[in-house]
Amino acid sequence: MPDIRPLGTVLVTGGASGLGAAVVTAVRAAGGTALVLDLDVSALSDQHAFPCDVSDTRATEALVDDLAARFGGLDAVVTAAGVDRPAPLDGISGADWERIVGVNLLGTVAAVRGALPHLKSSHGRVVTIASSLALRALGDATAYCASKFGVLGFSRSLAAETKGQLGVTTIIPAGMNTRFFEGRDEQYKPGADAQLIDASEVADAVVFALTRPVGVEVRELVIAPEQEPSWP
Repeated sequence: MPDIRPLGTVLVTGGASGLGAAVVTAVRAAGGTALVLDLDVSALSDQHAFPCDVSDTRATEALVDDLAARFGGLDAVVTAAGVDRPAPLDGISGADWERIVGVNLLGTVAAVRGALPHLKSSHGRVVTIASSLALRALGDATAYCASKFGVLGFSRSLAAETKGQLGVTTIIPAGMNTRFFEGRDEQYKPGADAQLIDASEVADAVVFALTRPVGVEVRELVIAPEQEPSWP
């Protein structure tokens, strides 16, 4: 049986909270070095944490490239940064709509673009985080659906483009128990009977994908509560 691949240096966007923080914890527990990018890292006493607004795409590309050089290369990128603000299309400002797409989709692309030459050099891996709303559409979620459908399309195209040079996995989680739902109007929060999985379960799946032997790729992986209504 082939040996699992060492994690090496893994850059995680959105790594200060939620799923991103769970991925950082799982990577470090499995022996990897995690570099954290997030909008606010002030609460982290971590020499591997760096402030970054991934929607500032050129700056994100430059920072990822600089960190790769500073830390001797990159073995993987996990794009866990994500935001949402549910509202009807005519009930959300243009700036808020575009920020959701800017963080979720354009931020994903920017992190990958900055890392790409380094990942090709290491034959590394990209793990993008989509959503069950990359597979189905809901009302009052036009920006989020557009961004996550976009992440899935981007990831599939990237996998085809870089086949044999690096690995690309898309994780498609649904119903995670994180602070992602805080600050929403009550109608957009999970109900009291909602089944939500712990973010650590998704983080473990990220580590599983990253540690597959060379030549073996997990292309897409859906992780959902047992009675998740959006699947299949």
